[in-house]
Amino acid sequence: MKENIYTDWKDIANSYYEKCASLAVLILLFTCLVSPTFEVKSYQTEVTITEAYDIPPEIKDKIKPPEATVKPQVEIIVDDDLSSEDDDDIEIIETIATTTLDMEVVVDTKQIGQTSRFVVYEEPPVAIKQIPPVYPAFAKSAGIEGSVYLEVEVLVDGTVGAIEVRKSLMAGPNGMDEAAVNAVRQWKYQPAQSNGKPVAVWISFPVDFSLN
Repeated sequence: MKENIYTDWKDIANSYYEKCASLAVLILLFTCLVSPTFEVKSYQTEVTITEAYDIPPEIKDKIKPPEATVKPQVEIIVDDDLSSEDDDDIEIIETIATTTLDMEVVVDTKQIGQTSRFVVYEEPPVAIKQIPPVYPAFAKSAGIEGSVYLEVEVLVDGTVGAIEVRKSLMAGPNGMDEAAVNAVRQWKYQPAQSNGKPVAVWISFPVDFSLN
């Protein structure tokens, strides 16, 4: 005798019903425990009612309007005794005098400090007159030695124009920087040459202070 291979699916579904119901309850409990709590507060609205009142006519009549401000009056006195004849007594002062053009005045064409830092030249300037710096007494007694690095503008005529201290040794009044600048300002140069013509240039060099 053959066994019945046909099974009723309703019986199988009923067997899983209790399991599914238990699992759903567990999931619901877990969700309630894990999910955050929300607090809902009621929002209260306040309504303000403004009432308008009409002022009775008898009260309006008692209200006084603002008083008008009285503007002060300034009296202007005109002196009729003044006449145009008094204008003849006024002294006339000449503030602009006549000027004359002197054609023999020599105009200084040197523009100190206006030389470009990038001037091209074939022959550099050569010092033909050098004045040594005066050693400051304080630095000499303290045994201070070193060099002051200067950037010097040599003009077209060989004189020294602007001087800038690039590396200081002892600044301030009566210091080594001042002594170096004062000495170099008296130097005389053979100016730099560009295309056979003298040109103004900037040069850099140290001024040494040595006790030996």
